[in-house]
Amino acid sequence: MTSMNRTDIIGRVNELATLERCYQSKEAEFVIIYGRRRVGKTYLVNEFFSDSFAFKLTGLYKEKTAGQLKNFQNALSDYGKTLKKRPKDWFDAFSELKSLVIEKRKSNHDKKIIFIDELPWLDTPKSNFLSAFEAFWNGWGAQQDDVMLIVCGSATTWITEKLLHNVGGLFNRATQRLYLLPFTLHETELFLKSRRIEWNRYTITQLYMIMGGIPYYLKMLDSSLSFSENIDRLFFKEKGMLWNEFSVLYETLFGRSEIYLKIISTLAEKKSGLTRDEIAEKGKLNKNGDFSKALKNLADCNFVRTYDTFGKRGQTIYQLSDYYTLFYFRFIKSGAGKDEHFWSHSMNLPSVTAWMGYSFEQVCKDHLPQIKEAIGIDDVLTYTCSWYGSDGDSKAQIDLLIDRRDQVINLCEIKFSLSEYNISNDYEEALRRKISVFRNATKTRKAIQPVLISTYGLQSNLHSSLIHKVVSFEDLFA
Repeated sequence: MTSMNRTDIIGRVNELATLERCYQSKEAEFVIIYGRRRVGKTYLVNEFFSDSFAFKLTGLYKEKTAGQLKNFQNALSDYGKTLKKRPKDWFDAFSELKSLVIEKRKSNHDKKIIFIDELPWLDTPKSNFLSAFEAFWNGWGAQQDDVMLIVCGSATTWITEKLLHNVGGLFNRATQRLYLLPFTLHETELFLKSRRIEWNRYTITQLYMIMGGIPYYLKMLDSSLSFSENIDRLFFKEKGMLWNEFSVLYETLFGRSEIYLKIISTLAEKKSGLTRDEIAEKGKLNKNGDFSKALKNLADCNFVRTYDTFGKRGQTIYQLSDYYTLFYFRFIKSGAGKDEHFWSHSMNLPSVTAWMGYSFEQVCKDHLPQIKEAIGIDDVLTYTCSWYGSDGDSKAQIDLLIDRRDQVINLCEIKFSLSEYNISNDYEEALRRKISVFRNATKTRKAIQPVLISTYGLQSNLHSSLIHKVVSFEDLFA
């Protein structure tokens, strides 16, 4: 069986290796690929297999059952099986798919790749799609050692609830689950270079703080324009490509998205995050099963980051962490279409400076492996969290703590600046006070080592010796 591996795909090293193993295996394979909308699920499969499919289908958004079945009929025809009329139901449709694969087996002895994209959109009300899909795989596909079924979809909640957490006939049937993450800073840089966009790392970091590592967004950049010109064109020009992305994003991911939007908008008002009870109270939401499910789904899709407060395991904090969503609430919601050069005109405003500081914190939290490697603790077991509290006299808040098994706690200070960060006398005193409050309040006996994470590192002066380790964004690009 010929290798399908593609070396020209940016990143996705582990995912490519998994797809290759499944393709080369001598057993039936059922691969579920899921993740945030626009993250590149379809692109990965199409590029890896180079259209070497036995059958490929893409579900239709908000189409009724009849239309979905007609689309299925057309796809069968594209791959060599012409039907005189549309399948009468999904059981009939999957029976025809089985017949198609058996027919292809006569002339092709390689693995038969069945790719169903946007699978959740096929599951229309009262269509019995899931029952037919289950019967197809359990009753036939799982016994065919030359069949590889790949499914994915934008509706991540459907994938999670109907497939990954299925308690019926599809329970634990998937042979591989691939959760596709956004690009890292390093992968984003490689992607931009592949499109002849040669920006420095400071600019790429700013870009990441707006778009994250979402390939679909990055692909929209125009190499002939500057960074600011691109942001204005995509986000603030009337009817720009990403002007109305927000509503489409949440509706396609979560279907009836009202409760999700309430949670997101509530979290957008508190950068340090909120507890479950605080979200319900501030968002005027009932703490019922739908609320709990929505919180879990948002966390599963990486739109919300969850972590415990140091010393208070079980007190979960929910923090909005999706870059596009954060940028939308801060600037796009009120500014899109009003000034086509809004971003170019606003770069020096205090509101933009404050946003940069907060968003850079999110970048750091999404690159913890790189930070650990730069500190020299990549092989040490760690627990990452936040902390806020008081020792009776003073209050302190720490956005990033790395609690290490080797009896050390790294207290991370994160600063986004245009040059090497300069620690003043006042800042040194404030940091020493923060450390003292934390030690007194938590009664920890571990050594506390301050770490500075900044864009260009630390300027050496009389006060810089307090910092144990320095991490720059060059380390984040590792």
